[in-house]
Amino acid sequence: MALCNTVIPIKSPSGQISYKAQSQDEDALVNAASNLHMVLVSKNGNNAEIHFNRRVVQYEILDVLEFTSDRKRMSVLISDSESGKIFLLSKGADEAILPLAYSGQQIKTFIDAVDKYAQLGLRTLCLAWRELGLQEYLEWSRLFKEANSALIDREWKVAEVCQKLEHTLDILGISAIEDRLQAGVPETIEILRQSGINFWMLTGDKQSTAIQIALLCNLISSEPKGQLLYINGKTEDEVARSLERVLLTMRITSSEPKELAFVVDGWALEIILTRYKEAFTELAVLSKTAICCRVTPSQKAQLVKLLKSCDYRTLAIGDGGNDVRMIQQAHIGVGISGREGLQAARAADYSIGKFRFLKRLILVHGRYSYNRTAFLSQYSFYKSLLICFIQILFSFVSGIAGTSLFNSVSLMAYNVFYTSIPVLTTVLDKDLSERTVTQNPEILLYCQAGRLLNPSTFAGWFGRSLYHAIVVFLITIHVYANEKSEMEELSMVALSGSIWLQAFVVTLEMNSFTFVQFLGIWGNFAAFYIINFGISSIPSAGMYTIMFRLCRQPSYWITMLLISGVGMGPVLALKYFRYTYSPSAINILQKAERSRGPMYTLVNLESQLRLDNNATDSISSMPVKKSSVYEPLLSDSPMASRRSVASSSFDIFQPAQSRVPASYPRNIKAS
Repeated sequence: MALCNTVIPIKSPSGQISYKAQSQDEDALVNAASNLHMVLVSKNGNNAEIHFNRRVVQYEILDVLEFTSDRKRMSVLISDSESGKIFLLSKGADEAILPLAYSGQQIKTFIDAVDKYAQLGLRTLCLAWRELGLQEYLEWSRLFKEANSALIDREWKVAEVCQKLEHTLDILGISAIEDRLQAGVPETIEILRQSGINFWMLTGDKQSTAIQIALLCNLISSEPKGQLLYINGKTEDEVARSLERVLLTMRITSSEPKELAFVVDGWALEIILTRYKEAFTELAVLSKTAICCRVTPSQKAQLVKLLKSCDYRTLAIGDGGNDVRMIQQAHIGVGISGREGLQAARAADYSIGKFRFLKRLILVHGRYSYNRTAFLSQYSFYKSLLICFIQILFSFVSGIAGTSLFNSVSLMAYNVFYTSIPVLTTVLDKDLSERTVTQNPEILLYCQAGRLLNPSTFAGWFGRSLYHAIVVFLITIHVYANEKSEMEELSMVALSGSIWLQAFVVTLEMNSFTFVQFLGIWGNFAAFYIINFGISSIPSAGMYTIMFRLCRQPSYWITMLLISGVGMGPVLALKYFRYTYSPSAINILQKAERSRGPMYTLVNLESQLRLDNNATDSISSMPVKKSSVYEPLLSDSPMASRRSVASSSFDIFQPAQSRVPASYPRNIKAS
């Protein structure tokens, strides 16, 4: 416990010793040994100093056989400075150490201890040693150096040489380490489940340990609420039969409220990924929860890749170096920086200090990012089409093909400055507060179902841009055609009308209208006139006196008011009708926030607003149709004609006292 590690002791000026370890397990073992008066005091080069009951013992560290995910153990070779004896000290997983016991050693006691500790959710390690002769060590050391200096297949050769030494071990005992959950983990997982997220637990722990941890963190439920299915076996036939049985059970019970999950170990998983990948892919789609134990870093990455191939959006979370491949393979990687080191955090897209912050990252940041992306995409589409349609109408009416109504300077200013700055204020906009989103995580189903960014919403913005283009052009031409205005004047009137409309459009789409947003939208609106007044005062600018002449004409301001009224009237009426008579769940929650009353859940708000049953059903139901892509759907989603693999329902309107849904859909996309 004190020597078989890579721990570095650090002595403070006051004489107190602390340890810098690569893993929490090593840190725990060294501290446990210290509490038993076997204190690792210092490591200088290859020399280690141990204080045992006020006696100083010196050891020389000859070689370190590093831990790998394939070997699942590590060993060190030490020489006792007093006696000159050489010892091999090993620690590792029970399946990697116990089979190496010397012939005749009774290991049943150790096996029982491992099972007992694992059932308590503790991480176990087996400790063993053996004494080596000098000649045996010298011969092995020569082979070890040759393997380490090999240029081809070095890792394989090193593992082979290590295996020649690690045998006929004397099993000393079993260590058990409690891997405590951070505060708020079960609650975080429950809330993320309600938002339509599936969970896969990929761990190197023993199966029974992994299951206990999954129960503690609310990843799976015990009987009768939940059922855990096992995929196991040592041969291909055994694994195939087990996989077939679990898959059949998933198909049969996919529509039942019982929570199903499956567990598979690394050995069976290796066979499955090699031979039965297609069947396992179907199982992955049907399952909302999976536990994969004794898996290697490469297997973790393979599983993430497999889920991505099912058109899932994947998010991988890890805190150690063995999670780096998995994190890099996922669409979004999250590294938890802590006592396991910073390897995972450095390789990830996001780094967090504690798991409970993940809830805010996914629910709040994820939703706002999605909403902003939706609005930015649709608004950019709208403002570009607006100018394009106005130009097309001008060419059609005038009969002059290839002539632009707008000059290049105006178009550049329109795209870069006049319309870009207001829309950037959407980064400050929140359609719902963080508190509301956290209390109603089911609202994320709207994002997953494509309610905010889809062909129908783009069609709406397309129609809005066409209508506004017609309004800016059936009004500008009508007012100025008889006045025989110059082309530059006509262009400025049309551009002004577009700027007015877009200022109102952005204002209408804002929910949390702050001072900065107000300044960004209407300050930019004022800047449009200030800039054009400045350009109009330059004789060589090509727009000399145009803005001054226009602003002195009452017809210009009447035109702007007509464009704004005719353009925004139907838009406002449609928005009012939808918000009042056919509100979405988002609208319901927005009303609750603005009322400044108690925070209602969706079901209470529906009762209060007395929505009709059809509206309720259209929001809360989820149709199911078989197809090749799997994600949660709402019946009134424009994507409702698309897919689902298993029949299920998801009630997103739940009372405050019961936040746990009766059943979870198994066709929700992993995130």
